Amino acid sequence: MPIRALTFGSVAEAYERYRPGYPAAVAELLLHYAGRPIRTALEIGAGTGKATRLLAACGIAVTACEPDAAMLAELRRHVPPSVRTVQAPFEELRPGQTYDLVYAAAALHWTDPHDRWPRIAALLEAGGVVASFGGPAELADPAVREAVRAAREPFLATDEFPSPDGTPPESAMQWPGTELEKSALFTDVQQHVIPRRITVTAIDYVGQLSTVSAYLQLPAEQQQQAYRAIERALPPTVEIDADIIAHLARRN
Repeated sequence: MPIRALTFGSVAEAYERYRPGYPAAVAELLLHYAGRPIRTALEIGAGTGKATRLLAACGIAVTACEPDAAMLAELRRHVPPSVRTVQAPFEELRPGQTYDLVYAAAALHWTDPHDRWPRIAALLEAGGVVASFGGPAELADPAVREAVRAAREPFLATDEFPSPDGTPPESAMQWPGTELEKSALFTDVQQHVIPRRITVTAIDYVGQLSTVSAYLQLPAEQQQQAYRAIERALPPTVEIDADIIAHLARRN
């Protein structure tokens, strides 16, 4: 697991406070795509449980897998007792129980690329669904976006996470759909976009940045300097384009 994947525990409470949750449209999409009841699900990298609670509210028995103890403790404060939790990286799970759905919410890119698909397939029922959803959050106003880029530049060239397989952003099919299409283990690969625009205060936007792995890699003093510089560059409130990109496929 990449070192950047293990930095979130230090900001678990901020992650829960500032990261947006997932709309009901995500669950509706998964249930419609499955075309049959989803009774059980395994979540990869559950974080503080923002997606966990969405699917648990649909009556799905969710097992939430999360390697970081602080993130998992935060999750346990917010999910119903029906959710089973496992503190472990996805790669340490051993095949045994299988699920109707295996999914990741903004976490699949942290898994080992060498065997992620065979591992996921081994955890799925025949015809079961794999899903990955998330997406970048981008300031909607180009002028504000440029001001923030200039404020951030002395500390970070970029705070974006590159496509794990190098797929350019203009491609019709994005990662992980690109990998799923190449895998003989899955079929019926689909990509869906759920439009979403969020308005937040400048302070909350900076709070969200404080949970981004690129900033968490900086020395503490530089982190604070970067946050102060960015906040000075912002108007009191900002609009964020935070469309959710979902990829779905079925196990053969």
